[in-house]
Amino acid sequence: MDNELKRMDRREALKWVAAALAAYPMLELDAFGAAGSGIKHTLSDPDLLHPGKLWDRTLTKDQLRTVTALCDVIIPKDDKSPSATQVGVPDFIDEWVSAPYPTQQADQKQILEGLAWLDAEAKKRFDKIFCDATDEQKSKICDDICYEPKAAAEFKTAAAFFAKMRDLTATGFYTTREGMEDLKFKGNVALATFNGPPKAVLEYLKLA
Repeated sequence: MDNELKRMDRREALKWVAAALAAYPMLELDAFGAAGSGIKHTLSDPDLLHPGKLWDRTLTKDQLRTVTALCDVIIPKDDKSPSATQVGVPDFIDEWVSAPYPTQQADQKQILEGLAWLDAEAKKRFDKIFCDATDEQKSKICDDICYEPKAAAEFKTAAAFFAKMRDLTATGFYTTREGMEDLKFKGNVALATFNGPPKAVLEYLKLA
């Protein structure tokens, strides 16, 4: 499956989620789900067979480059699985922050500010933007923000941004086929037969 097909699959999946939310009966939201617009309406049933275009993308090409670089610091390619970028996670994050709902809009603000901070910090330390830094340089910045409870005071906001990006990157990665294979997840597969739980499991649970 090529990257374009993966991208479209994830995009269509989010459209269906949005369509399902729109179908929730008598749900009153501000226009387009945005808080504080002052325009109230009751959403009508969407055309589930033809969801169509729901929103424009938010991230610029430069912001996507920064997202791509950070995603691959968080989940790099190894001998077991591809990198986050190889399975389309930056595209998933772009789709997420573009959705016009309160949670995603709050995440959008945090992420856009965090991306700007990453580039500014890389410029200050290494005289280059984050995506052009070496792997070692990227890691040095991320080491300062990768664990919010222990981050220095001046890095607390950046650490909260990193935590959000780590959560979204993991969500995007581990909901792909490759991510599920990396976890050895065996669900969503039809079984010809089911012989019940293994004996060792039953014994452990004291059910044998």
